[in-house]
Parts: sequence; C-alpha cells; structure tokens
Amino acid sequence: MSTRSIAVAKGILLHLLYIFVGLLVVGPLLWALASSLRPRDEIFKFLMPFSLKALYPTTPTLEAYRVIFFEKDFGRAVLNTGLVAVATVVGGLLVAALAGFAFARLDFPGKRALFVLTVVTFLVPFEAIAIPLYDLIQQLGWVDTYAGLIVPGVANGIAIFLFRQAFAEIPNDLVDAARLDGASWLGILFHIFLPLTKPVIVGAALLLFLFQWESFLWPLIAVRDERYKVVQVALSDFQLQYQTLWEQLFAASIVAAIIPLLLLLPFQRHYVRSVVGTGLK
Repeated sequence: MSTRSIAVAKGILLHLLYIFVGLLVVGPLLWALASSLRPRDEIFKFLMPFSLKALYPTTPTLEAYRVIFFEKDFGRAVLNTGLVAVATVVGGLLVAALAGFAFARLDFPGKRALFVLTVVTFLVPFEAIAIPLYDLIQQLGWVDTYAGLIVPGVANGIAIFLFRQAFAEIPNDLVDAARLDGASWLGILFHIFLPLTKPVIVGAALLLFLFQWESFLWPLIAVRDERYKVVQVALSDFQLQYQTLWEQLFAASIVAAIIPLLLLLPFQRHYVRSVVGTGLK
C-alpha cells in the first residue's frame, strides 16, 4: 500500500472517529429536544431497544412548552435569572477592571498578599463559604431580594485575575505618556486599557453571565420567595415526590440551555482569546 493510500485511510478513520464522538455529544441533546416535543408516554418508548425514532418526535407537540410558561410560570424564572446575570455582568466588569488595574499598575501596601488571596478565592469550593455568606446577607436584610442574588457574584476572582494579567502586558510607555498629558488613573483605565483588552472584557462577561445562569446552590439558600426563583432552582419543580414530569423537565432544560448557548456561540472566539492569551502571558 502506498504512502498516499495510508494517509487517505488514516484521514477517513480520523473523520469517522470525529463523527462518532460528535454523535456521543449531540445524541443526548437531540433526544432531550425530541422528548420535550413528545407526550410523556412516548419519551422512553424508543430507547429499549434503541431506535432512531428516539432522536425525533413522531407526533410533535408544544404542550410541554405551553405548560411551563403559562401554568408553571417558568418564564418568570427566566426573567429573574436574566436580570440577575446582566446586573452581575455590569457590576462584575466594573469591579474586576478596577481591581485588575490596581493590581497591575498601582503600588500599595499588601498588594501581593491581596492578589494571592484573590487567586485563592476561586480555588475554594463555594460550599465552604455558603453558610457564612448567608449569615452576612441575613444581617444586611438581603434574604429574598435581588441584592442577595447579585452582590455575592459581583466580585469574581477569575475575572479580576484575567483583567490583571491583561493589564500587566500593556507597555509602560503608554501609561507614562498619558500621565505626562495629565490623564488621571481612571482616565487611563477607561480610555487606554479597556479599549486594548476587548477580548478580556467579553471573556469575563461570559464567565460572569454563565456563573449566575448556572448557579443553583446559592439561589436555593438565599431565596425562598417564589417571586425571586431562578432557572436552575425552577428546574427542580418538575421532579415531584412520586413522579417526574419528564416532558416539562426536558422543555425547561432546553430553554435553560439555549439562552447561554446563543450568547456563547457568537462570542466564543473572543472568549478563547481572552483565556488562552491570559494563560500564555
């Protein structure tokens, strides 16, 4: 067999492997989407034995989506989560940019120790700080409020780390020239540093948004009022004591997954650049 034939055979095998891995990833998602469009008694009908009909609905219906939005008030949970996530992104970017700039460019006592503590914060499991954090927001009167959901997520150690690493790579000549022209530190941050680090802004924004959108434990602890329920907590409502409302659970899961996906796909290039670039630096 010639070298060319061997290379072609390897290419075909490699592509078959890619297709197989892709089916392993996409298959369960297609089944979940199809299940959200089926009556409940058909969801597991084509799994044992497996049939390709499991991947598409034979009698599609939007009844599950109608129920979750018009009877189970899942739309309110989506709006609550969106509000919390967007507010966290706005506040988190401001805090992370200011903190990252201070760590990268300003000299003050204890800077190194504070930066080490900042890095440690995203290495500590959230479960370790959940109880003292709840005690703090209870003393502030933030239980069952949007503030209790938003404020603890604003100061994010990973976002601060990303900004600090990006700002540290900007040449000192730009800073010195701006200072000679009379620019303030805030002016340098907003007019020079931030425009030069747009991929980091996008990456940090996506991290903050996904952190809040996927959050379950903290909203479960901090909120008991149904008016402030978020998506991940609302998903548990479809698992009753003696049964699971599968078609409604799948419908709600599809809605919960597609919103961050619509944000991540257009900006994934910037996200990858921010994380990889920061890692290299």
